[in-house]
Amino acid sequence: MKRSLQYIAFVSLAFLLVYSCNEDKIGENEFGTLTGKVVVSGSNAPLENVRISTNPVSSTVFTDSSGTFIIENIVVGEYSVEARKEGYIADFEPATINGNVSSNVVFELDPSTANNRPPSAPELITPMDNEVLQSIEAMFSWNSTDPEGDPIIYTLELRNVDTNETMLFENLTDTTLTYSPLTLGTSYVWQVTATDEINDPVISPVSAFEVIAAPVDNRVLFVRKINGNNVIFSADENGDEFQLTSSEVNSYRPRRNVRANKIAYLQNDGSNVDIFIMDRDGSNKRKITGPVKPNGFNLEELDIDWPEDRVSIYYPRFDKLYRVQFNGLGTVELYQTPDGSLISEVVVSETSDLIVLKTNNLQGYDAKIFTINEAGTVIDTVIDGVDGAVGGLDLSIDDQKILYSYDVSGFENEDYRQLDTRLFIYDRSTMETTDVSDNKPAGTIDLDPIFAPNEAFVIFTNTSNDGLSQRNVLRLDLNTQDTREVRHEDAFMPDWQ
Repeated sequence: MKRSLQYIAFVSLAFLLVYSCNEDKIGENEFGTLTGKVVVSGSNAPLENVRISTNPVSSTVFTDSSGTFIIENIVVGEYSVEARKEGYIADFEPATINGNVSSNVVFELDPSTANNRPPSAPELITPMDNEVLQSIEAMFSWNSTDPEGDPIIYTLELRNVDTNETMLFENLTDTTLTYSPLTLGTSYVWQVTATDEINDPVISPVSAFEVIAAPVDNRVLFVRKINGNNVIFSADENGDEFQLTSSEVNSYRPRRNVRANKIAYLQNDGSNVDIFIMDRDGSNKRKITGPVKPNGFNLEELDIDWPEDRVSIYYPRFDKLYRVQFNGLGTVELYQTPDGSLISEVVVSETSDLIVLKTNNLQGYDAKIFTINEAGTVIDTVIDGVDGAVGGLDLSIDDQKILYSYDVSGFENEDYRQLDTRLFIYDRSTMETTDVSDNKPAGTIDLDPIFAPNEAFVIFTNTSNDGLSQRNVLRLDLNTQDTREVRHEDAFMPDWQ
């Protein structure tokens, strides 16, 4: 009996020891609480809706409007706590959870752009530093890159050194800007600021340029294609050129009036074309036509005239001839073709009421050159009933010689391509026609002829008949007819007053 009692006591003691050892394991079945707050680094503003999670995994919670959070019933132990929110860099904090107590962590989150780098300072390309511009238009270009590829917004500052006037061009997304008009004979400085709207803006060095003084003896006008647009230039006898109109608009068919000291020209926007005038230096541009605009079978084949002693500019509109004063007033219809043919070109005498017209059909063919007076009476016919393209009118100062171009190949197609266009002079007194393109190179065409002021020369356009090659302005000596001198390369539609 005694031994039995001893055995029972031993077993009980052993059970108590085993049970006591299990209870002594640290953290076994013990829980604690984790609290914390998330703020913006630097400002300590509370961040709402931040995702809070732990490793090892426990509950996932989100911060409230005050930036605080609480995770209850976390098994005691060592944890890594993560705070994550879109637009911010995720952060990790260590936390020790003890039984039946609350542990606390604080997060200061940096915006996700905290490590973002600014764009490079803009490199100014054109105008080059200390360049002298031969135009009242400046084409600004620069370069800047962003390490992260963030969009860059630019501001260009342009200052007139003489007047200290400053112009700002803001919210630019391209690295180019075309501006006109600049002031002739003036110095400018410019610089560009770049920002990715994350970092502080960066700024370029300052660059300077000048604009040439007003040209004093630019008697020749012509057109050159730039960026897909026709652009008007002037030039002096030495060939020095000056850009008069912007490359951002389509301007062509310049006609200078020496007495008015102004230039009339056509400018079109899509299907609309208007007559503009400007000063000889390209300043003071303004439109003078209203609802009755120039029009015809091909806008670039239309031509206008501004006789030296007249206040009116003459222009075609389908089958009618109009004139409008250079101040935009007094639009008058002068003539209408009796057969509905379209008027494309007009030249008006400087000494009489003689007017030379070229008409054609809707395709530009079935052309006719004839003269009328201001009353609309037909006087004589120069060319009629021929196949092929006809154009390029001019009239001698004594009204006796009419200069024009004609494609002697007689070729006609829907693209209005010309194959062997030559220059001719019709003498009204003898009714004889002379071909003055005898030395024209084969495979080329002569277009848009104009008498020189002394009428000893003709200035005109020559180009390949492929319709694609470069056009050049040439001068032809009418006395020898064998001197064809290139005056301006990559140029067409000349005028010489």
